[in-house]
Amino acid sequence: MFSKYSLFILSVLFTFSLTAQQVKKSVYGAFLLKNGTVHSVTKGTFISDVLIKDGIISEIGNNLSAGNAKVIDCTGKHIYPGFIDSGTRLGLAEIGAVSVTNDYNELGDFIPHMKALTAVNPNSVSIPVTRVNGVTTVLAKPEGGRFPGTAALIDLHGYTPEQMYAGFEGVLMNYPSTGKRGRWDRRSDEDIKKDADKAVKKLDEIWDLAVQYAAIDSAGKVEKKTWNNYNPQMDALLPVVRGESSLFVEVNSKSDIESAIEWVTTRKIKAVFTGVAEGWRLADQLAKAKIDVITGPVLSIPGRDNDRYDAAYTNASKMQKAGVNVALRTNDAENVRNLPFNAGFAAAYGMGIEEALKSITIIPAKIFGVDSKLGSIEKSKIANLFVSDGDPFETKTKIEHLFIRGWNVPLESRHTLLYDEFLQRDPGLK
Repeated sequence: MFSKYSLFILSVLFTFSLTAQQVKKSVYGAFLLKNGTVHSVTKGTFISDVLIKDGIISEIGNNLSAGNAKVIDCTGKHIYPGFIDSGTRLGLAEIGAVSVTNDYNELGDFIPHMKALTAVNPNSVSIPVTRVNGVTTVLAKPEGGRFPGTAALIDLHGYTPEQMYAGFEGVLMNYPSTGKRGRWDRRSDEDIKKDADKAVKKLDEIWDLAVQYAAIDSAGKVEKKTWNNYNPQMDALLPVVRGESSLFVEVNSKSDIESAIEWVTTRKIKAVFTGVAEGWRLADQLAKAKIDVITGPVLSIPGRDNDRYDAAYTNASKMQKAGVNVALRTNDAENVRNLPFNAGFAAAYGMGIEEALKSITIIPAKIFGVDSKLGSIEKSKIANLFVSDGDPFETKTKIEHLFIRGWNVPLESRHTLLYDEFLQRDPGLK
């Protein structure tokens, strides 16, 4: 997705930025986290040792033998699984004012084949900043257009996008808006309806073509005939049409959610709704349709002037209590580190700490189909976890150790280096 010019500019920028970015190296090996309070998410909370070896959680239990493992005393500390942000631009956006450093919005309205993974920048300055608050994995997603591309789940450690890939990719779709686009929208009600009908009709045409394409492709395989038809857009939609993967549908207002529920239900599409800012108005319908939801940011303002002040804070909890599987996202690039505080607000406004913790660990892992590897502290799962001195939903809590795929990653970032630099100035100021 990058041009050669873009890569050149980025290489120059990062040559200078790296001097103020990470200096310490990650360490790979065996580690024994001794006597910590383990918040497993799926198996309860208990005091135990956790042995990390070969990149996975090798053992969980009391009085484990260290062997050659480096022992880290976690007495009085807390061990959590790494947090998962279910929708961000992290790795795809660097400096907002410098367009060549942003690679999340490609030209075109129908580009489901454009893969975010090919554009992920492992050297993003925002990645170490994000890890400091315990976020180890994110869904990097493109934006813009009806089908903006294919999102990728990535771990926040590695020198190449392939090293960071966490085992999931999914096609995104922005559902047509059926209402006004904001206060600046001067269209009449009649024109709004015409535009909405036209957009839905266009979407139907695309989907009908995708279904037809899948039928022809399947027939060709049955008859063992080679079908020479290069169509990457339709190829990207094949797994969705066949029900092998979910379609991630961005939809937010009440009327659009109602329309989107009917659209995916009628076409028997396996879907996950994202955004869903007014999901609380249709929580029962979402639960009845068995549609999983990725919502956020929780730290947001009400969408309507007459909404309660806490509409965004309570949205996730109201859907979760209705029976919807809810995962949280920041929908951000620079402030993905605030994911635990978004979860903290959701917990305080009705969701509770336990369910809020699930919404950024095991539930997104299930939605992305990687719950056998990520999302909880269990034997044989990938060692994505961190050690804190308290509740990670509290801003005062400090993350003391963080592991991604068994790598002990230093909690050093541009922020901490600048803090150290200006705390001890040499020469000092008079």
